Amino acid sequence: MQDELLYHMQNSFPMVERPFHILADELNSTPQEVIALVQQLKDSKIIRQTSAIFDTKRLGYKSSLVAFKVSVDRVDEAAEIINAHPGVSHNYLRNHDYNIWFTMAVEPRSKFGLEKTIEILAKECRADDFIVLPTLKMFKISVKMDTTGKRAKKEKLKKLAFKEIELTNRYIDVIKELQKDISIVDEPFREAIERLDMSYREFFDIANELKESGVMRRFATILNHRKAGFGANAMSVWVVPEERGEEIGQQMASFSAVSHCYLRPSYPNWRYNLFAMVHAKSQDECDSLIEEMAKESGLTEYGKLYSTVEFKKQRLVYFDDAFEEWERNHLERANEEIVEESK
Repeated sequence: MQDELLYHMQNSFPMVERPFHILADELNSTPQEVIALVQQLKDSKIIRQTSAIFDTKRLGYKSSLVAFKVSVDRVDEAAEIINAHPGVSHNYLRNHDYNIWFTMAVEPRSKFGLEKTIEILAKECRADDFIVLPTLKMFKISVKMDTTGKRAKKEKLKKLAFKEIELTNRYIDVIKELQKDISIVDEPFREAIERLDMSYREFFDIANELKESGVMRRFATILNHRKAGFGANAMSVWVVPEERGEEIGQQMASFSAVSHCYLRPSYPNWRYNLFAMVHAKSQDECDSLIEEMAKESGLTEYGKLYSTVEFKKQRLVYFDDAFEEWERNHLERANEEIVEESK
């Protein structure tokens, strides 16, 4: 039952008053058995978190993948500096000259903006060079590990149409609750509705509107990949002719083992413009999948960047005062430097 449960929870966790009852019915089990198993999986750190997954861009945030080239003796110090920014959700050491790779987001009211924030971090880290790789086209973002072993190698991608929505303060309050990791209890959303002083119906109505608008991608469980048996992940990077970007992006995104697939800009010092994150149980399996992707696409210029150290991996906390605090501290520091230089 464990593998089926994990697959169900990754795909979609029921947003209802008693979600574990729904899962129990699907698995021919009891709510008590399901709750006990989920708690066990959480305690053993196989389950990382169960919460809403939001679309950063639709919430008004600006974001990008960033790569720093940092000398080996300064890597740990640089990682600590980068991790201190609340907009950094993922940060890895990878096997490349550009060795520190992280995702960066800044909130809509940011005074520095995305590019300036990255420049500040690069200066503080004493990076030898850096590249900024925002998303130009997103083909897929769906982290679902095949815990059952029954998933087909290829999958059909759905084209989604979203309705417009106005994010009032009431909606933002619900977002702040939905982004929290749930408690493993019979009614995991009860604490949220009590804090918000609203009914289950209003809470789930707003949650479903957020989903229909694309602001919330889904409410689901994220696993600790290595603990769940998926010991290898490679960021495969590809040089794709501009006129074939759409075709190849769709083709690579159709592989079930690919969780993220994007077109990004290329530069003279970084020619790769298509990124596909591949997950597998071993590096050999990862390599085989990437070779298959290369053969199917006909592409010959590509690379495989494996993560060797995970510096940070956590959900971005939206509408968090920590963003403003980080900028205020750095603004004060910049003013102090200006005063010092003028003496």
